[in-house]
Amino acid sequence: MAQDSSQQALPAATPARALLPTVVPALVVGVVASLVLVGVSTAAEELQDVLWQDLPDALGVGGYSVLWMSVVLVATGIAVGLVVWKVPGHAGPDPATTGLDAPVLPPAVLPGLLPATAFMLAGGPSPGPENPIIAVNVSLAVWAGLRAFPQTREQGWVALAEAGTIGALFGTPVAAALVISEALAGQRIKGRLWDSLFAPLAAAGAGALTISLVSEPSFDLRLPPFGQPGWGDLLASLVLAPVGALLGMCAVYAFPYVHGAFRRLRHPMLMLPAGGLVLGVLAALGGHLTLFKGLDEIAVLARDPDGWSAGEFATMTVVKPAALLVAAPCGFRGGRIFPAVFVGTALGLSAHALVPGVPPAVGVSAGVLGILLAITRQGWVSLFVAAVLVVSPGILVLLCIASLPTWLLVTGRPLMQLREDGTAVR
Repeated sequence: MAQDSSQQALPAATPARALLPTVVPALVVGVVASLVLVGVSTAAEELQDVLWQDLPDALGVGGYSVLWMSVVLVATGIAVGLVVWKVPGHAGPDPATTGLDAPVLPPAVLPGLLPATAFMLAGGPSPGPENPIIAVNVSLAVWAGLRAFPQTREQGWVALAEAGTIGALFGTPVAAALVISEALAGQRIKGRLWDSLFAPLAAAGAGALTISLVSEPSFDLRLPPFGQPGWGDLLASLVLAPVGALLGMCAVYAFPYVHGAFRRLRHPMLMLPAGGLVLGVLAALGGHLTLFKGLDEIAVLARDPDGWSAGEFATMTVVKPAALLVAAPCGFRGGRIFPAVFVGTALGLSAHALVPGVPPAVGVSAGVLGILLAITRQGWVSLFVAAVLVVSPGILVLLCIASLPTWLLVTGRPLMQLREDGTAVR
């Protein structure tokens, strides 16, 4: 009898005939979301080549000299400031208030948000593309989906667009499944969890497959091989993950104050160029590898883990979150996951340089886990990103254990995201 009652308590499964009609819209949304990401990224890369190679070569100046970095970052602030000031929609909401759960924006906002994102990616500020690209794709999916299928729910199109974009950003649908699962954890859903994940997973798979056919993304840093974990590796991960979290929490707690300081300038043509100037100073301190979103730059660090001293890695570890702390509050549109991965990588390699007995794979994965838990408070995504950087089954054991004390440090504390009134989101 107990077995019968427990079976009756299980939610009813959604029939296949209800799931099948969602496949084609999900695939379309996933492909389009991926193409939007590819389009913005390609445009940004072309402009980046002009700004950081062609122009300085033509002028006979160093592409990453202190002067040129400052000039380009201030010019980027002016360009984005003009878009925010003059283009209808003002390039969307304040970037300090946005996260992966993107708002549905009016279509008129998107022509400003897309170039503002491309300028930011090309010009060198630290944010990644995730937040604005998700916002663009969500808004496009809702606008087109509700016109094509008026009887559908807006939230369904939001889930498809978010999943498709996350699948494209990380090159795998697994990341999207983890994000959606975590979002569903606090909601009442109809049917089984996998029923709710069916269409978003199709969108994520389409987005990931499209991006892999176009650009072959890979998060594997190809660090020196790591075998079975030992007690020393466990100790290193238990130390480095909380250290990364504490570093992230320092930035999180400073975030509202830096945001308030830039808000006092009131106008985007003051806030963004001023932010660019500060970012130029930080780039001079940290070097050119602390520019941009950080994904290509961590590959440079990983190719030669012993190529920098512990002090140089430590400098990057401090400068990059400082740059991220400035970029969003002053108005640069972008996300915080990719630069956080750079911070965690630099932290882990600094630990390896300081204590050679710490394998680079252990240091990097633990550092990334800690900083992501602090900034995003998304456990599954933090574990996934930290593990995918180092293709080794033994790493996952260490990360799962290290996540426990690290979570105790960050749970219940503010996020690196603000409400419209400037107070921190918890």
